[in-house]
Amino acid sequence: MGQSHPAFRFSRTLVRGIRRPATAAGALALTGSLLVISPQASAAGLTQVTGFGTNPGNLSMYTYAPDALPDDAPLVVALHGCTQSANDYYAHSGWPKFADTYEFALVLPQTSSANNANSCFNWFEPGDSGRGRGEALSIKQMVDKAVSLYGGDTRRIYITGLSAGGAMTANMLAAYPDAFAGGAINSGLPTRCASDVATAYTCMYVPPDKSPAQWGDLVRSAAPAGTTSWPRVAIWQGTADTTVKPANATELRDQWTNVWGIGQTPSRTENLGGGTTLSVFDDASGRSAVEVYSVSGMGHGLAVAPGSDAQQCGSAGTYYRDTICSSYHTARFWGLDGN
Repeated sequence: MGQSHPAFRFSRTLVRGIRRPATAAGALALTGSLLVISPQASAAGLTQVTGFGTNPGNLSMYTYAPDALPDDAPLVVALHGCTQSANDYYAHSGWPKFADTYEFALVLPQTSSANNANSCFNWFEPGDSGRGRGEALSIKQMVDKAVSLYGGDTRRIYITGLSAGGAMTANMLAAYPDAFAGGAINSGLPTRCASDVATAYTCMYVPPDKSPAQWGDLVRSAAPAGTTSWPRVAIWQGTADTTVKPANATELRDQWTNVWGIGQTPSRTENLGGGTTLSVFDDASGRSAVEVYSVSGMGHGLAVAPGSDAQQCGSAGTYYRDTICSSYHTARFWGLDGN
């Protein structure tokens, strides 16, 4: 399959069975079945939270909460890409700006090379991406812990991610539609596209051309039986992405519009600037349910737009593309701006 892009690279030799404790987040020790993390200075702006559950996925939890956060504040979970970290995503993505502006808390899960050689979330492993399993369960436990810490509104919990984090976001939305009101998949892949490393590479470069119903069935089969209420989903994709081919955005559109029971023809389109075209797919009530943001000429990464204006955010860097502030438009799509 050739060399994968570092922002989405994952090891072909996976750690299986009992996971080793990570070393990057400080001195660790195993006590019984619980991971105990000794105190250390957290990354600038972030607070490390321990004791958030059984943590079967061996992840680390970091949070950011603005001062004087309202008791009923929303919560946003943000998943980094391969070779990245929670602090890297915090520093570049622009989400802290909108946490301050719109008053919500952030949870930034972090994986490590102990789980995956390139620090990717294991989105392609059924044991890590299904409800009640591995990394997916660790992320859900972080959500529950954050709600207990910050008193958040459980009706307004959202999840987003880049690359491997975007693929894990898609799986989390399917596995826990009862936990998330919305999601944003940035340079990611359809829910349950892959079940191992080999099929993961296939999905990245040549995603299966399934029918909308076939893609939708993969979401429905991952969700609790009888689920009828689904998260609202934003899909971000660069047209020049050679790591996660743009066809993945098309399949994601087919998947989530089918889940919502709506067609694949947009209700309307809009040019947002930064080479970005927005396609909106409304539900039966006329409310936007799925939105696809196509960024012309953008390679693999997260769309950011450094600057101090209200619609600008983040900082450019490796896999952070200076085009348009995806976090701003995603936050507005979710209604975090109060509109």
